[in-house]
Amino acid sequence: MIDIDNLNIKNILEHAHIGVIIHRADTSVVYANPAAIKLLNLSYDQLIGKDAYDPQWAFVDENGLPLEHNSYPVNQVLNSKQRIENKTIGLIDHTSKDIAWFMVNAYMEGHEGAKNCFIVVTFSDITERVKPFSAEDILENAQDIIIVTEADNIDYPEGPKIVYVNRAFEKLTGYTKDEVIGESPRILQGSLTDKEARKSIYQALRKKQSVSQTLLNYDKCGRPYWIDMNIIPLKNNSGQVTHFAAIERDISQIKFHQEQLANRNNDLKALKANLEKRVRERTLSLQQAKTQLESMAYFDPLTQLPNRRFFSIHLSKLIAAAKRRKEMIALGLIDIDNFKSVNDTFGHNAGDEILKKVAEIISDLFRHEDAICRYGGEEFAFSIMISQKDQAEQACDRLIQAIRDKQYQLEETNLTITASIGVFTTLAENIDNEHELFRNADSLMYKAKQDGKNRYYID
Repeated sequence: MIDIDNLNIKNILEHAHIGVIIHRADTSVVYANPAAIKLLNLSYDQLIGKDAYDPQWAFVDENGLPLEHNSYPVNQVLNSKQRIENKTIGLIDHTSKDIAWFMVNAYMEGHEGAKNCFIVVTFSDITERVKPFSAEDILENAQDIIIVTEADNIDYPEGPKIVYVNRAFEKLTGYTKDEVIGESPRILQGSLTDKEARKSIYQALRKKQSVSQTLLNYDKCGRPYWIDMNIIPLKNNSGQVTHFAAIERDISQIKFHQEQLANRNNDLKALKANLEKRVRERTLSLQQAKTQLESMAYFDPLTQLPNRRFFSIHLSKLIAAAKRRKEMIALGLIDIDNFKSVNDTFGHNAGDEILKKVAEIISDLFRHEDAICRYGGEEFAFSIMISQKDQAEQACDRLIQAIRDKQYQLEETNLTITASIGVFTTLAENIDNEHELFRNADSLMYKAKQDGKNRYYID
């Protein structure tokens, strides 16, 4: 009979096909077997010594939503003092943006607080079992135009985001895959696209249901074309709807002949004119309501600048564009100096007037394609795409000077104010986490405050 007490456990782990990682109680990694290194697509040096808060980790839950730090396996074991069994977790590979899916188990070895306390995490690759959509479903209908979008966010202006188009799509629209991946199918729609048809599609997508519609779209050059589309939800192995596939057919010729026949009938012409009037009125009403809702959701009511929510959306698009052009991103934070004393001396109404005037200066100095916002309180933010760092310096020079030269009439006092600015610049392709941009810009702004205010620092 084999004496298993004499077996070399580490040698067994080194040859195991499942990944094994061992953390200390402070979550730092002290051991990773070869299978773990291969499954995580990392090197030994990228793992050993790193803790659960290292920015290289980007986990998602089984629904594809970002996983909070407290829900990471090692932290969950430490917090709950309970084992984790067969938990599905996805890891985003920063080199490819693909998601690798793992079945994870974890437990604590030793007593909490003791020197020999460790958390052992084991995992195996189940990516093939939880692929978000089936390529076969799409290939079966490849003779038509195919568009696949995400299903988790379908609201304007972000979603739904395109993740796949076929060659028939490229041929009909003139757009390449690289131009539309990450965009919304709304880029194909225009002023004459039927609003009610779009509404019907939106309601079906919200309910994760199939829907069929005939829609007027526009290609890359602005040429209109009609499509007959059938949108179907795509489910993963857990039965969850993760994507939508739109199967479309160009019916422009059929539509053209139908309109020619309709134009021969005077009664139908009159009816068409009446319907067009009603559509214009309805479109105007919906546009006004849409504009009002967008203003409430994305703009600061005091300064009329975009708020942080809209700024985040604009910043993501700016970063994506800069990555395609291999340009730099400059993100700046602006803080009005001694703003509390203005409020204390002249009152909050006077302070609000100052904020509105500064907002006007910022709005005038930046371009339409730049991202600006009221970041909160007396802080503002901006982000611009640049090719050289001195472009950010020029923008800060103009901004500092414009704020300092402005005269503010408060009661019987002519007041001047200053601002402190911190700007962080980096190549867009190096940006993995937008929070790092804000953190670095905030640190530089704080340094400008400490060194006497009325200045800017750029890194």
